[in-house]
Amino acid sequence: MADGTMTATFLAVIGGASLLSVTARRLHPSDRLPSLEGWALADRSLGPVWTWFLLGGTIFTAYTFTAVPGLAYGNGAAAFFAVPYTVILCPLAFVLLGRLWTVARAHGYVTVADFVRGRYGSPPLALVVALTGILATMPYLALQLLGIRAVLTAGGVYPRGAAGDLVMVALFAGLAVATYRHGLRAPTVISALKGVAVFVSLTAVTWLVLVRLGGPGAVFEGAAGRLGGQALVLTPAQQPAYATLALGSALALLMYPHVLTAGFAADGPRTLRKVSVALPAWTGLLALFGVLGFAALAAGVRAPEGGAEAAVPMLVDRLMPAPLAGLVFGAITVGALVPAAVMSIAAATSFVRNVYVEYVHPTATPKRQVRIAKAVSLIAKAGAVAFVFGLRDQDAINLQLLGGVWILQIFPAVAVGLFTARLHPRALLAGWGVGMAAGTYLVVREGFSSIVGLGSGPLEIYAGLAALVLNLIVAVAGTAVLERLGVPRGADLTDLPSRLTVRRRPETGAKKQ
Repeated sequence: MADGTMTATFLAVIGGASLLSVTARRLHPSDRLPSLEGWALADRSLGPVWTWFLLGGTIFTAYTFTAVPGLAYGNGAAAFFAVPYTVILCPLAFVLLGRLWTVARAHGYVTVADFVRGRYGSPPLALVVALTGILATMPYLALQLLGIRAVLTAGGVYPRGAAGDLVMVALFAGLAVATYRHGLRAPTVISALKGVAVFVSLTAVTWLVLVRLGGPGAVFEGAAGRLGGQALVLTPAQQPAYATLALGSALALLMYPHVLTAGFAADGPRTLRKVSVALPAWTGLLALFGVLGFAALAAGVRAPEGGAEAAVPMLVDRLMPAPLAGLVFGAITVGALVPAAVMSIAAATSFVRNVYVEYVHPTATPKRQVRIAKAVSLIAKAGAVAFVFGLRDQDAINLQLLGGVWILQIFPAVAVGLFTARLHPRALLAGWGVGMAAGTYLVVREGFSSIVGLGSGPLEIYAGLAALVLNLIVAVAGTAVLERLGVPRGADLTDLPSRLTVRRRPETGAKKQ
């Protein structure tokens, strides 16, 4: 049963998030007429500090902060693939996000599928990009609720039965109302609270855990004693899987609609470059969470079977003073609300721009587009809640694993398309289809494991990256065949190369034109 002080602190953090969401309209208020750009992207007005909070709070979800230490608790060193993958993400974001923002702003694109539509002149290709994003986002949204439930259950804050379900519904109802009214501005202001609360609470928790367990040496020795010393070091056989999982996950993450939506909301490419340089601070936070997974082992925490993600919340509940434990639980809960809100906004925006307007109501006014997007965002949140209550936790995890493989298959159309339009849209469609089918087959064949073996040898790699290689081979070969056959392609409306050509600085030292 939860301590009263812990519950009070937890409720104070949640109440603070609710109060902040009410002030969202004051974040760069706009007198413009209602528009999807204003609701979904905050009028592209966020400066470096707000963008850093929003992008970091969107990428580093509550489930990440429980799943990574849970994996460390159960599997050892392999869990730390999340650290290099988020490190790899930063230079990729530095290069891709600013370039994508520039062309999106120049042409009024709100979603990445808008960019694909303009770049290749292919509505079918834009449609599959939008639908893949929505399909991959929905289980990710459901996982945020699972993260909340795991944390609150471990801390004794989540009542059993219908009362616990009502707590979950109430948390998401408040989020739904704030998002419905203020769009992306609501999670933006809440992300500031998330950042401060998570950084402060985790620093305090790590310090107290190390003091109580006797320092880093005792933590790793205790974890090694329970897992076996080799579990703290990657074996040669694990290294290919570790490396390809880190690389593939980094490439996939930048394709998720919620990450791109947060990026599109920045006020310019310079802001995005600054934020990309500063994002490793969140990576350090993630590494500390992973270490807490080892600390839970050293402390003798016994997580429920199949529920390793509860190990760190149980450690916090056991070792921390009640007010600090409440702060940690509140911070992780708020940490789920930010990405959940952005995910629902991104899914709704993709549906409106690339399905509803493109195929159902091409003459929809901006006001109507906003109204439909608001309704779809509510449906997305309600669907996530129903999914969590109606299906097993493992079903959501399995679908999220597939979602990572699926979203990686739009990388050629989006990321490669930023630098060249040589690939034929029909070849990209064929490559996408092959990648989706191959990736799904590999993951399902391995019992919903994203690490798959190649051939009869011991080599194991990330299934999404293997599917992406097939995707690219089909796209390149298909382009060569279609060009030889003289199959026409759609018009490129982005004029991307000439708009984004980097000019050399004159030797005289004059400013760049």
